[in-house]
Amino acid sequence: MIELAAILVLGMFSQWLAWRVKLPAILPLIIIGLMVGPLSTFITADGEKLIDGDAIFNGDVLFAFVALSVGVILFEGGLTLKLKEIRHLAHTVRNLLTIGAAITWIGGSLAAYYLLGMHWKISLLFGALIIVTGPTVIAPILRNIRPTKNINTVLKWEGILIDPIGALVAVLVYEFIRFSKPGDEYTLVFFTNFFLTILVGAIIGTVSALALYFMIRKRLLPGFLKNIVTLALVVGTFAISDAVYHESGLLAVTLMGMILGNMRIEELKNLLSFKEDISVILISLLFIILSSRIQIQDIESLGFNSIILFLVVIFLLRPLAVFMSTFRSNLSFREKVFISWIGPRGIVAAAVASLFSLEIMKDTSVLPAENRDAALLLPLTFLIIIGTVILQGGSAKYVLSWLGLTRKEPQGVLFVGANEIARFLARYLRDNDVPVLLADTAHSNIMESKSQGLPVYEGSILSDDALEEIDLADKGRLFALTSNTEINILAMRKFREEFGEDHTLRLMSQREMEFKELIKPRNLLFGTSVDYIQLIQAIRRKPNLQEMEIPKGTDLKSFLNANPNLIPFFIKKSDARIEAFSGQSLFSEEGDILVYIGDLDQPKTDSEVEEEINSQSESR
Repeated sequence: MIELAAILVLGMFSQWLAWRVKLPAILPLIIIGLMVGPLSTFITADGEKLIDGDAIFNGDVLFAFVALSVGVILFEGGLTLKLKEIRHLAHTVRNLLTIGAAITWIGGSLAAYYLLGMHWKISLLFGALIIVTGPTVIAPILRNIRPTKNINTVLKWEGILIDPIGALVAVLVYEFIRFSKPGDEYTLVFFTNFFLTILVGAIIGTVSALALYFMIRKRLLPGFLKNIVTLALVVGTFAISDAVYHESGLLAVTLMGMILGNMRIEELKNLLSFKEDISVILISLLFIILSSRIQIQDIESLGFNSIILFLVVIFLLRPLAVFMSTFRSNLSFREKVFISWIGPRGIVAAAVASLFSLEIMKDTSVLPAENRDAALLLPLTFLIIIGTVILQGGSAKYVLSWLGLTRKEPQGVLFVGANEIARFLARYLRDNDVPVLLADTAHSNIMESKSQGLPVYEGSILSDDALEEIDLADKGRLFALTSNTEINILAMRKFREEFGEDHTLRLMSQREMEFKELIKPRNLLFGTSVDYIQLIQAIRRKPNLQEMEIPKGTDLKSFLNANPNLIPFFIKKSDARIEAFSGQSLFSEEGDILVYIGDLDQPKTDSEVEEEINSQSESR
């Protein structure tokens, strides 16, 4: 019991540590697993491991836990795969998912076959396993280095979409290996078994997806049971498919997730959020247990040629895949070089490698050479993962700077809220070539924003997955414009590290308006004289923004005091930058243009006064 509790505690500590130091979680999970597993034998008195996965889960129990965990992880990956995104993806990303994946697969297989002398079937499986990168390893790196938009877009979408595609390829390769027994690789029996595995997995996965879709659409499930029933159905689908035809379960749950992910289900985001929570727990347990199972002999057996294989994957296969996939693209040579350098392997590679190595080693019908090489799959895959995450993730910022691709300060705006105020301001910024994105949980606000051609994110900006799903490459500021001050403040805290304190701004609350003696923060939008309700009313009265050039050195605070009927929104600078008017706006500079709504209460000039007197005299 102590060991099981320790695994859970260490897993959560690894997740926290990864968040704290901005590293993919898989790295501390594997390292801690190795430390309490094989590496701990050097410090214990009896030479035993502090934690041994084999001692906690014996035989088939370990296999069942790993298989079900991988099934849930692949189901979640399938949910994120949108077929319409593949069809309409840029030429470069589409090529990376096809040409790049094929080069990595074939090249990795050949390298394992010739450098390590692996059996050709196991080398094919290894090549398939190292196809995937994954958002869990790419996203933290991109958030840390903030590259140019082209680089960010390519790496982000490759990482999201290659996960389920790579897993599906690995599953099909494994099925090919499983049915190609010695002497009958190309017999009718082999092709029949292979076809039946795919057919059974496809049918059961499709039926399960449609059944869940029907239950959700017909409201046959109460809200508090939807996530639990979904998890139970995923586990049941995996088990039933495996029972009907052995080893078809992984394919079934992967297809089930892909089908559900491409259906119009309003609750899909809730399902994804729940599955992510479950996946975090399973991944934390899984990788510490699997890392602890590795023996020192397995690490020693990797040898020098494994290092050469690792270098081939980094310095030959990845650049070859990227340059072949980006031929005649609009990427510059330096951008191609940087994308070639970033290809860390992730959770799906480790999870599937763990499962398949266990499967092959317990299969008595495989050749001794296959069994021996299957034992190398897990430590070899872990070597690729640890090496790529440390080497590429750790050096990404320096390589980006060396190539001169460090992004200039982005001017785009992330709006918290897609309400009337946010849409009003976003339209102006969009028309002035400032990138905008409106985030909201209200479906009506999202639909209205879409009808006005504004880009949106439907979901909670405070959720952990928002940073992974939202492209922040061209966003450098946050405007929190909801009617809920608490949400505005929480959003500012969440993105303060991302954008900087001076670039996260919010509306004044009604309480701050009422209590004049309160010290107002500097990062209030539009000065300190308007709250949400007043702003809505003002926009409805004066739906058109106005612009006026203000003299250099004007005290903006005094100017606003003299014009109480004016609400300032932006200051358009002489270099075309548009800054939000806030408590940080003190004095105008040469060429500044004030963007506002309302009426100016400027004092009349002598000529205007004289004209008014003459007009009154004539009327008498």
